[in-house]
Amino acid sequence: MKNSKNVLYNTFGKGAVDDLKLLITQKRLTSEDYCVFLVDEYFKNSPLLNRLSIQPRDRLIFVPTVEEPRTDQINSFYDELTSVSENLPCAVVGVGGGISLDTAKAISNLLTNGGRAEDYQGWDLVKMPGVYKIGVPTISGTGAESSRTCVMTNKMSGLKLGMNSDYTIYDQLILDPNLSETVERNQYFYTGMDTYIHCLESLNGAYRNAIGDAFSEQASKLCRDVFLSLDMKSSENREKLMIASYLGGCAIANSYVGVVHPFSAGLSVVLGIHHGVGNCIVMTAMEEFYPAEVAEFLRMVDAQQVVIPSGVCKQLSDEQYQRLYESTIIHEKPLANALGVDFKKVLT
Repeated sequence: MKNSKNVLYNTFGKGAVDDLKLLITQKRLTSEDYCVFLVDEYFKNSPLLNRLSIQPRDRLIFVPTVEEPRTDQINSFYDELTSVSENLPCAVVGVGGGISLDTAKAISNLLTNGGRAEDYQGWDLVKMPGVYKIGVPTISGTGAESSRTCVMTNKMSGLKLGMNSDYTIYDQLILDPNLSETVERNQYFYTGMDTYIHCLESLNGAYRNAIGDAFSEQASKLCRDVFLSLDMKSSENREKLMIASYLGGCAIANSYVGVVHPFSAGLSVVLGIHHGVGNCIVMTAMEEFYPAEVAEFLRMVDAQQVVIPSGVCKQLSDEQYQRLYESTIIHEKPLANALGVDFKKVLT
């Protein structure tokens, strides 16, 4: 077990987003200090903006969520910010789902390390602490709020990989379950399943340890409470899922994913399928590797009456299938965790 790091501080509860004002005020030490807000474009005309303590001198960037984060997009945001001011912001605030949270983490790192986002795709390549960063998740499941990575796709190389570093972890979280109330049902399920899948992959892998297992087991229990219930979006269940998401991110920070995530990454890189729904699509074909978990997953799908897309790989070209294979098999650590060092003999 290596020397692992978790989020330093978090505040949790209904209405907790209103604590953001005080937290930011504590970082504004001079009249020149400014913050960078990276907010999911969903909230462009939302009353939530009025609760974020955004000042005229701050920088507000709405993060597109049609596609998952790309290295060129991260670079564009970084160039935009550094062209306006040579001074570092006093804080970077990410508000939204995994896309916005990962974008904020990447920008925080680039502001102090420089270079291009693709320079840091991999393990422990970030050498300097990023700008102080606060995460405000508005949907639960990705674990982006508590993980040590921010996942990006490099369209040029076909690589979907994160800045996997202790410096990527948020300094402060605000966990307000009220913010997930308006999430559409299918999306709520797809994203919530990311936590469940993180944990089943960790618990079935070779890199298990007592800390990762403890996080995974508790997060899995909370997911079962939520997704086998009559109303997965009840007030109580939104609280449970927000905590499960946090614990799931901690679990994967102390272990590795397995077979599902590499296949989902391939679907994302080649077909543009978002991570949450991609995971769910892949799970329907994972009985060979995770039979008990797939059966439970399908019970959850049935209990919540959600729709999992099918047939997404019908009538693809040989070139597209080859790209899917290459975008999957490149994830060596997760696949070795699940299948051993000879995983290429299994996934031919």
